[in-house]
Amino acid sequence: MSPDIPDPRNPYSMDEDCTNCPALVESRTQVVHGYGDPTADVIVLGSAPTPGADRTGIPFTGDETGETIQEILGAVGLSDSPPDTTEPDLTEVYLTYVTRCHHSDRSATEEERHNCEGYRTAELRRINPELIVAVGQEPLEALAFEYTMESADELDVTAEHATTIQGRGFEILPMIEPVAASESELTAFREHFAEELDRDYRQTKGQRRK
Repeated sequence: MSPDIPDPRNPYSMDEDCTNCPALVESRTQVVHGYGDPTADVIVLGSAPTPGADRTGIPFTGDETGETIQEILGAVGLSDSPPDTTEPDLTEVYLTYVTRCHHSDRSATEEERHNCEGYRTAELRRINPELIVAVGQEPLEALAFEYTMESADELDVTAEHATTIQGRGFEILPMIEPVAASESELTAFREHFAEELDRDYRQTKGQRRK
């Protein structure tokens, strides 16, 4: 991370003691807000903190899911850290979730997702990314209504995996969750992600097209 970039952990100083969702307050270890470069061109958006991220406090770290995402980021030149890092050294990428608290027994409810919507909306508006990697069905659906011409019911992450969806102001790269993806599917995504970065970002040396 460049020395000119502030602390990558929760750079927007979002509420780390949030109590909007009582059941999640009881189940979480900590609130897991965004991590990375606040001037990033790329956002990686997951559904909710995994057990590893709940333990480390940093999105996409601390377990197999995190290692897969970190390996992909390293392969495309957005991370200088090994896949098993718990404090990745990122360049031009920001990691975050739809909801910010881990529950060991279930996915977030609709109300819990709604309670976290303001965090995600604020990050997207302040960062204004070129690309968003939507890791899983839930992030894809969360982006669909406000940022694409598609409805949530029309977008299936399995069908859209390793493709590009044109959003309003940015492109969305859907990705099957790593724990559910085969090696060939992960390879296909890694290759597509690299191609999109070459086409959209590196050819302009990081200058925004918008």
